[in-house]
Amino acid sequence: MNELAFDDLKLFARVAALGTLSAVAREREVPVSQVSRALARIEAACGARLIHRSTHGLALTVEGQTFLDYCHRIGGTLDELEGEFSTKTREASGLVRVAASTVMAQYQLLPSLAGLNERHPQLRVELEVSDRLADMARDGIDIAIRTSVALPETVVARQIGRLGRALYAAPEYLARSGTPAHPDELRRHRLVTNSAATHLNHWSFIVEGRPVSLAAEGYWRCNDTGLAASMVLQGLGIGRLATVAAEPLVHQGRLVPVLSAFVDMQPVPIYAVTAGTRQRLPKIKACLDYWAEWFGRFQAA
Repeated sequence: MNELAFDDLKLFARVAALGTLSAVAREREVPVSQVSRALARIEAACGARLIHRSTHGLALTVEGQTFLDYCHRIGGTLDELEGEFSTKTREASGLVRVAASTVMAQYQLLPSLAGLNERHPQLRVELEVSDRLADMARDGIDIAIRTSVALPETVVARQIGRLGRALYAAPEYLARSGTPAHPDELRRHRLVTNSAATHLNHWSFIVEGRPVSLAAEGYWRCNDTGLAASMVLQGLGIGRLATVAAEPLVHQGRLVPVLSAFVDMQPVPIYAVTAGTRQRLPKIKACLDYWAEWFGRFQAA
C-alpha cells in the first residue's frame, strides 16, 4: 500500500465516479492505456481486485468500495489540510471546474471571467454548461451555480445572489407588435417558452393585489434557457427570463422590461455549491468571493 501516491487515490475515485476508463482518460487528456496501467498498479498494490470489468462497463467489488471510501476520506483530509495552511496572501491558482445553466453561464459567468482573470491571473476555469442538474462527484465539479434546491449534507452552499424572473422583449419586437399594458393582452402576442422546464411557463403576476398565473403558450419553444434568451433578443417575441441575465441587456438597450408593474418576480437565492472539504482551498475561495461580488450587482428586487 505504501507504493500508492495521492494521485492514484484521485484517479481511482474518478474511475468509480465516471464508470469508464475512457471517460477518465478524456478528463485527464491521456491515453486510455495509461489509465488502465494505473488501475492495474493500484490493484497490485492493494493485492485485491477492486473493479469488475465487463461488456456492460465497470463495477466496484466489495474491496473496491472499501478502497473508494478511504480515497474519499483521505482526499477530504488533504483538502482540509491545504485549506488550513493557506494564507490570505497565497496566490490562488489552478483549474476550477464550474457547472451552471446555459443562461447563467452565457450571460453572467462568461462576462465575469475577464475580471476574475485580472484579479487572479493564475486561475483557470472550465465551464460545464447544461440545464440539467450536475452530479458534482461524478462530473468532477468544484463549484456548481444553483438556485434553491435540496442539497446533500456533504456540500456547502454559499449564497452569492438572488434570481428573479420577469418578462422582456427586444425593442424591435415591441415597435412591430406593440407593448402590452395588461397581462390579458399577452394572449395576442408571440411568446417564447421552455419545452423542457415547463414550470417556467407559468407566468406569475399581481393584478389588483391578487396573485394571477398565466399558462403561457409558446409560439416559439425551445429546451434551453440560453437559447430562449437569444430568441427574445432576436425580436421573436416576449419571454420570461432570469433577471440576472436580462438586466445587463436592459442597460445595454437590447431588451425592454414588459409589464413591470404586474410581474411577480418570485426571487430565489443563487448558491455557489462546493464539497464541504474544498471551500477553503485558495482557488475555490477566490472564485466564491469574486462571484459573490459580481452577482451582487444584479440582485433581484
